[in-house]
Amino acid sequence: MLKKSWRPIALTWFGCALLFGAEAAPPAPVAPATTTDHSKLEALKGPFASGPEVTKACLSCHNMAGHQVMKSIHWTWEGKSPTTGKTLGKKWAANNFCGSPLSNEPRCTSCHAGYGWTDKNFDFANQDNVDCLACHDTTGSYKKFATAAGHPLYEAREYEPMEGPPGKKQVSAPDLTKIAQHVGKPGRANCGACHFNGGGGDAVKHGDLDSSLKNPPRQLDVHMAKDGANMVCADCHTFNAHQPSGSRYAVNPKDAHGIDLPKDDHNRATCESCHGAAPHKQAKINHHANKVACQTCHIPEFARGGVATKMLWDWSTAGKMDADGKPLFVKDEHGHLKYSAAKGDFKYGENVRPEYKWYNGVVHQLSITDKLDGFLAKDGVLELNRVEGSAGDPNARIWPFKVMHGKQPYDTENNTLVVNHVYGDDDTSLWKNYDFAKSIQAGMDYAGLPYSGKFGFVETRMNWFITHMVAPKEKAVPCAECHTRAADGRLAAITDIYLPGRDRNPWIDLFGALAIAGAIGAGAIHGLVRIVTRRRKENTQ
Repeated sequence: MLKKSWRPIALTWFGCALLFGAEAAPPAPVAPATTTDHSKLEALKGPFASGPEVTKACLSCHNMAGHQVMKSIHWTWEGKSPTTGKTLGKKWAANNFCGSPLSNEPRCTSCHAGYGWTDKNFDFANQDNVDCLACHDTTGSYKKFATAAGHPLYEAREYEPMEGPPGKKQVSAPDLTKIAQHVGKPGRANCGACHFNGGGGDAVKHGDLDSSLKNPPRQLDVHMAKDGANMVCADCHTFNAHQPSGSRYAVNPKDAHGIDLPKDDHNRATCESCHGAAPHKQAKINHHANKVACQTCHIPEFARGGVATKMLWDWSTAGKMDADGKPLFVKDEHGHLKYSAAKGDFKYGENVRPEYKWYNGVVHQLSITDKLDGFLAKDGVLELNRVEGSAGDPNARIWPFKVMHGKQPYDTENNTLVVNHVYGDDDTSLWKNYDFAKSIQAGMDYAGLPYSGKFGFVETRMNWFITHMVAPKEKAVPCAECHTRAADGRLAAITDIYLPGRDRNPWIDLFGALAIAGAIGAGAIHGLVRIVTRRRKENTQ
């Protein structure tokens, strides 16, 4: 398989054409046919009784792939932030969704890039546990089972989610042999199987990633639409020996490298890597790019695809029962679960305007072992991942965010967040017996972390970078929505800059008025001189 394909080259031009206008597209290169028909390979004849059996067959040819995957954050779920040096990843980074995977592995690891991570004794060195099919299935039929620690079903079964409203459904087992014989490059659905469903369901977490992006219209995303650039995730989040580019722990605030080609660093997870640092025809708009992220103008709202995203999750209200003494579940008029006995209260949003903040590349991410004091904002809310930046910072630009609000348990004596044991068929599981005292004690014991035995609930806030759902250029944010004195102007929260059309400054206003008057006066004098000169010429003829 070629390491450099035609696709990024074509998409670099095509993406620019879509967003910024081009007169005519060059002939699109023809994608090279695959050099291997996997259905003909003896190793994949099957039948396969399990996912690890498929992996062994894959590794008999791709003998380095397993070791490469095992070095990735998709496998380890931990890694060091390149800006702060802090150890993060799903294992350690705090969030205000489902909390920690610790003690909840069979449920949480249904999105792990492997098989069998049921507890903290999982063998991370066994490459037979790597799941090849999750990323390389092209049939659309492969699906990990929600509570099987990364495995798919191996026979059909009836299933009722422990944390959801009552109701059973029949779930089929995928045909592993057929899927193994039809593997290929990852598509949007492969990545989306986990990333669209982060936080426990479709659109829950990110706001700009949900199932509407599997086959989006151009109005929703010009890059992923079939009548747009028809890109897949890996076209930007390039993989180098199975190591993905891009990280929410250290998003690149300003790509100084610019267009990757012909010098290709295999790291296209920025707008500049395709469009360059000056993509507009108007110099004034290009000037904005020094202090305003591309996404700020080109993603006017998130959750635009008809799928609502969670905006608030309050764990403190969990545990309510109905009149019959059974766990209470309540849906709103749109069919969204607004209250769950297992998880508390929710609020949702669609077509949500982002919040805007300065960002310079540094994210101060709270881990489950950190003391909370240093992460409390002035309003008393716990900032789970404060972003750094200011107008005076040369590396900072104004970025759009989904700000997720929550209320979650913490240790009131030790002043740390807690590991909550939510999933399991045991007496201490929150989703089994709805007892926070038991579930938190069990979670902290499992994690081996100090716990005082006293807990309360703290209000939290979490920033999610908005980088997907790029609108067509004609739907970009109008200038007047930022340059306005209206209280609801998009950049009302950005107060450390002088923004023309919004702010008043006597000296700047005076200088501007004088400049305008001077320009008008100079134009009038110039015109008068032209008239006088012309008449003199006429009189002398």
